[in-house]
Amino acid sequence: MTGFTFNTTKSVICEPGAIKRLGNLVSEQIGKRVLLVTDSGLIKAGLLEAATCALDEAGVQYRVFDGVIADPPVAVVDAAVAEARAAEIDGVIGFGGGSSMDVAKLIALLMGGGEKLDDIYGVGNAKGQRLPLIQIPTTAGTGSEVTPISIITVGETEKKGVVAPQLLPDIALLDAELTLGLPAPVTAATGIDAMVHAIESYTSASANNNAVSKALAREALRLLGANIETAVKNGRDVQARSNMLLGAMLAGQAFANSPVAAVHALAYPIGGIFHVPHGLSNALVLPHVMRFNASACADAYATLATDAFPDLTSVPAEQRVGQFIDRLEALSADLGLEQTLREVGISDSDLVRLASDAMKQTRLLVNNPRDVSEADALAIYKAAL
Repeated sequence: MTGFTFNTTKSVICEPGAIKRLGNLVSEQIGKRVLLVTDSGLIKAGLLEAATCALDEAGVQYRVFDGVIADPPVAVVDAAVAEARAAEIDGVIGFGGGSSMDVAKLIALLMGGGEKLDDIYGVGNAKGQRLPLIQIPTTAGTGSEVTPISIITVGETEKKGVVAPQLLPDIALLDAELTLGLPAPVTAATGIDAMVHAIESYTSASANNNAVSKALAREALRLLGANIETAVKNGRDVQARSNMLLGAMLAGQAFANSPVAAVHALAYPIGGIFHVPHGLSNALVLPHVMRFNASACADAYATLATDAFPDLTSVPAEQRVGQFIDRLEALSADLGLEQTLREVGISDSDLVRLASDAMKQTRLLVNNPRDVSEADALAIYKAAL
């Protein structure tokens, strides 16, 4: 066995109704003044009420920043930091999907360490400490509550990441009741996103790919594969929602230590340029990247196939890989997701730019089990068109 490092969030609370404990958790571990980072859609849906009621009951002072949008730009981070400074906060709560949690991470880091955002992009460039941080996901997808990564949009279209161990929060609070009202298309896209995390983590070429991440990735894929259809088609099923939330978190723990690769690298320009939701961007390129990679990681795909789809156990390994990829593609379609780039407004004339932009994602491409050239990326996009 080669050496590896595995880091994750210090404390994970996974229980329906756990949001009721938020006020006491804040009082015990943060202080009396927090910034609650979310988006306006969750406020309109009434999902924030459970959190604010718990804070009120514990006497915690809070300010709500609801300016987060999908693919959050630098301006959103700047505005949130200004709110945090004005409120003289002791800590931060991220409440929502990956965008809200990613912004919350950066607020905690920038407030605690005094660094400038421009100086900390990339891997390991943040040196300062952060303020206390609690993350509460309302989707089962990104796993941001257990990852040391924050992704934001720089300029008009480019996505950049801050990767630093300080971004791992103090507490991840997983309450499936907060996901019961999630619309079916969002449930489907975020669920596929989590499956991608598990698949790419397990097959990552990272030197830190390790036995812990592999075990977590497989268990995540078992939970996600067994529950995603129920969660999409019967969104009030608390058990299915709980299993999806747990599966997404396990996949997050896996890829936080054994990083993702070409699926994400090719998905980022789709989201950055055309504002396609991240999970859907991943779903659109997933089968095509997997077919490209299959010659380099057939054994790994054959193993994962039976985790996601147990009935494939009876299929010979040499046939299982192709069937695994076909089944993932069919699952995406059955869940109602768009299947081609054309369906999300992308045309043949856009593909060269997408391929060029994908090549900028070097921190991801280096983890792919097969080298990806710009010509390869272009061919994958053409297959997805």
